Amino acid sequence: MEDRPTEEEAKPSLFPVVPVSQQISNVPQWLSNTSFTTELSVINDAVASHFKPEPPLSPPPEEKEDVRPQLKPYELLESSSGSEGSDNRDRTSKKRRDKEKRNKRRRERSADRRGGRSFADYGSRKSNVRAWADSETKPSKDYYLDSRGDRDNLAFGCLYRMDIARYKPYAALADSSGENFQVLYQRNQTGSTLDRDGDDDALDGKLKSGGRYWSAKYMALERHKNLKRLRLLAPRDLADTVAGDFIPLTDIQTSNEGEGAAADESTPTLVVVEESWEDELLHKTREFNKSTREHPHDEKVWLAFAEFQDRVADMQPQKGARLQTLEKKISILEKATELNPDNEELLLCLLKAYKSRDSSDVLISRWEKILIQHSGNYNLWREFLRVIQGEFSRFKVSDMRKMYAHAIQAISAACRMHYRQVCQGEKCPPDTAIVQLELGLVDIFLSFCRFEWQVGYQELATALFQAEIEFSLFCPSLLLTEQSKQILFEHFWNSDGARVGEEGALGWCTWLEKEEENKQRVIREELAHDNEGGWTGWSEPLSKNKESSTNPEADAESNVVLEEFQEETENEDIKQEEDTEALLKMLGIDVDVGASGEVKDISTWIRWSEEEKSRDCDQWMPVRAKSEAVASNNGGTPDREADEHLSRVILYEDVNEYLFPLSSFEARLSLVLQFVDFFGGKTSQWISTNSSAWSEKLLSLEALPESILQTLRRVHDVLSKTQGSSTSFSLEALLGTTNDIHGKADLMKFLRNATLLCLSAFPRNYLVEEAALVAEELSVVNPNPSRCSVTPCRALAKYLLKSDRQDILLCGVYARREAFYGNIDHARRVFDMALSSIEGLPLELRSNASLLYFWYAEVELANDHGNRSESSFRAMHILSFLGSGVTYSPFKCQPSNLQLLRARQGFKERIRTVQMAWVRGVIDDQSAALICCAALFEELTSGWALGIEVLDQAFAMVLPERKSHSHQLEFMFNFYMKMLWRHHDQSSLSKCWESILQGIQIFPFSPELFSDLIEVGHFYTTSNKLRWVFDDYCQKKPSVIVWLFALSFEMSKGGSQHRIRGLFERALANDRFHNSVVLWRCYIAYEMNIACNPSASRRIFFRAIHACPWSKKLWLDGFLKLNSTLSAKELSDLQEVMRDKELNLRTDIYEILLQDELVQ
Repeated sequence: MEDRPTEEEAKPSLFPVVPVSQQISNVPQWLSNTSFTTELSVINDAVASHFKPEPPLSPPPEEKEDVRPQLKPYELLESSSGSEGSDNRDRTSKKRRDKEKRNKRRRERSADRRGGRSFADYGSRKSNVRAWADSETKPSKDYYLDSRGDRDNLAFGCLYRMDIARYKPYAALADSSGENFQVLYQRNQTGSTLDRDGDDDALDGKLKSGGRYWSAKYMALERHKNLKRLRLLAPRDLADTVAGDFIPLTDIQTSNEGEGAAADESTPTLVVVEESWEDELLHKTREFNKSTREHPHDEKVWLAFAEFQDRVADMQPQKGARLQTLEKKISILEKATELNPDNEELLLCLLKAYKSRDSSDVLISRWEKILIQHSGNYNLWREFLRVIQGEFSRFKVSDMRKMYAHAIQAISAACRMHYRQVCQGEKCPPDTAIVQLELGLVDIFLSFCRFEWQVGYQELATALFQAEIEFSLFCPSLLLTEQSKQILFEHFWNSDGARVGEEGALGWCTWLEKEEENKQRVIREELAHDNEGGWTGWSEPLSKNKESSTNPEADAESNVVLEEFQEETENEDIKQEEDTEALLKMLGIDVDVGASGEVKDISTWIRWSEEEKSRDCDQWMPVRAKSEAVASNNGGTPDREADEHLSRVILYEDVNEYLFPLSSFEARLSLVLQFVDFFGGKTSQWISTNSSAWSEKLLSLEALPESILQTLRRVHDVLSKTQGSSTSFSLEALLGTTNDIHGKADLMKFLRNATLLCLSAFPRNYLVEEAALVAEELSVVNPNPSRCSVTPCRALAKYLLKSDRQDILLCGVYARREAFYGNIDHARRVFDMALSSIEGLPLELRSNASLLYFWYAEVELANDHGNRSESSFRAMHILSFLGSGVTYSPFKCQPSNLQLLRARQGFKERIRTVQMAWVRGVIDDQSAALICCAALFEELTSGWALGIEVLDQAFAMVLPERKSHSHQLEFMFNFYMKMLWRHHDQSSLSKCWESILQGIQIFPFSPELFSDLIEVGHFYTTSNKLRWVFDDYCQKKPSVIVWLFALSFEMSKGGSQHRIRGLFERALANDRFHNSVVLWRCYIAYEMNIACNPSASRRIFFRAIHACPWSKKLWLDGFLKLNSTLSAKELSDLQEVMRDKELNLRTDIYEILLQDELVQ
């Protein structure tokens, strides 16, 4: 240790000035190993000869500064005049020789250094960063960050391999002396020469001078408008043929006509075109102009032309040029709407372009002008309501109610006018246009009810449902005008008659009949009393009444008495207010401060928000107006409880502007089933996830419903089991569950009563019957299947079956509920009874047999409990009777081969009949159940491959457009995926993966398919591949479902916070999802509870309430979740803004203060 040179001594430099040969004597003793004295020029020469670098013509300028020979000081020499010319020539030649020697030495050193530093120089994007300038200093930090990301990583899907850090062991240099860093650096320089992972192209001198693809030079060149590009253009006929799922007839005719003209053109070839951006801009504009002239009524051409302007704007670096391009886009769309004034897509695209340019006031005025011209278009109304609802500066609850009233009245008037034009007879069925209009009207009405519920007026939302169901489903069958109906309904609403959902409700029509019967009975009784004669009771003489009415003095006295009474009442009110103020001052509350008073204790605001949330959960049922509840005990002056009671009373004037009749069966059923879903009921799938009703529901979510939570739980369970990490968490943990059984008991009783009443309007509808039975189960305080020996809905189901013994679908629904609670024997008895009685039913009821058989087979297969063979035999027994058409008999033994053969032939014949109906577009629940039964039968008897083949043939019968709008086909595809997953060990995961990707293309908003995507992809492919799939659908077909499952995947995997934040930001940057309350609430909860970043959650909260000012639950999140971040002054200001926006606040802050004083 004493022989080691000290720090004061000279250290070897990274860039030595003295030649290496002169420094060997100073090498320390511990470096005297032969491996350090080996001549490395052989290795360097071998490497240099392998890559054959071109020697530079002149040394680079930086080397001139680094390596500088030590020159002796100049000496004065004597010179003679005679030899001056020869001396000059000698000096010139000597300088030339010295320069050549120096250049030669520099080339050798540069070759040596290039061999050792080539990969280091070209392997890092921060090549201009020098961590060490000399041997005396160490780097200030161990690493550097690239602040400008590389976009080509997204293009190629991975990092450039030379950008990844490579490490070497530091154990051999664990000495604490100052030479360690220098030796490590020298080892890295020489060791990287033999590294075979290096980039060979990096040694190219041209590449070094030009830079790599991420350099500023190439980035500028890439965006240059004169850059020539090679483009492969496919012939238009080929592109059109490949793009569709079937060959259009026009393409066939064109190809047939062209065969005689040119036979060599039958096989289209790709065309290679070299053009710059300006060339592309010119020829694209020329093509679009030609297309719009030739096809002025083709909206796709106009939309493509407008979309091309967005590409042009992206290439413009100046803001003024982008604004000019936007003006051009607007002029294109204005011309398109002028030629196609009734096209929705063009109008919506034009209004979206206006939004990018105009202010909110100008934009809304443009919306109003367009809606005046298209008052019956529900898509335009829906987008307009979404736009004004998200304007924070203009938002008020009263203004939104007016807009919803205008929308409902305009679309309802359009429905009536269209119905009068099309349906001339009294019993004319509505056509498709009327059905679509009424379905859109129901969707807007549901959006209004959700709006009222979310701003805090739950009683009004419930009353709106009650009024509309009564008005559209139970309207009296009288030929009355709309005005007469309104008068009769006002009489019903203001009476004491029970409404939908209340105990003893009969429906408006039945109540009116009962009321008329009661009136006739009273009239008959009065006439009978008059005919009998006798004393009829006390009565005032007519003369006294006349005298009292004609006595002005008495009237004046009575007026004086009335005025005195009013003055006394006012004095009592003032005295009572003074007493209240004195009491509050005694408690330390200054009432004179008023609204400007601040509550400085944050815990007070927390308890206020908790009380407000509790009252929102409890107070959802409208209160009936009763005189004894409104009037107080002191001379009729209302007290505080009476005021609260009165605010919960919903009058006829509050609902009459939103009532409308419905003539189509589809619209009325949609109203009832969406009402069931609104209040938390459960039914089988009745709507496609591609429908507008489903998308509107997703966009208006404040919390995750139970149907979506089930799929998210399944994803989280699969990922957390394989992950085995404590860093995983779920979306349900962020928002909490809404399945509060105790709070939903009264709500479920209300829903049960309403659905039972709706059964009179939809007799033998198994969806409504299922909703009633499930609501009866949920109304029980503890509906745990493992703890219930008796099914909670058994009594109600038996009551309904007694009233209609031919309702076999009700038997099937009831049997499925019994099996859900584990009563499989009871369920079998019910199924056997229903199937045995089918033959004696009418023909229209026997068509429901396929549903019943399918439900029975599913129940048996789900009840294997380790005995798979018995459940399979029972299922085969059930399905064989459906296929063969033989009268059903309960299970006794395994079916014979003859029975199975007859069943297989019978299924084939029935499937042919279904094919003929499906080709015409007639797809119903019964035919879908038959296909599923045939596939299940083949799976059990012949193997899963034949079962999959049956389903594939069924899907091939339907055109792609009909696939995406049929909930029956979506159910069949989910059944198809379950069958594939059951046998993925025998088939392959690749088959499941490909099928899921095909299904998501057809049903891109299905939570079931995205759950299958994660479950299968987790075992089949990598996490990055799944991320690519999610990113692809987030860009092409975005929806709340895609974002939720992408976030759930990252959170369950314990993914990067940057990735999760990026998903949130990309989702909320989309104009369509910027107003999604559930995404904002998830984001706030994530930053607060998981990322533990209160400042970020605070910023996101203010962004959220600005984007969604109507969501009271979102406002309350600021009080409940961000109370540690927000001050008491800010919480007080938030409450004032909530009052200014007219949100319904049920709790006064003084109530909490009084509770504090009483406790003290």
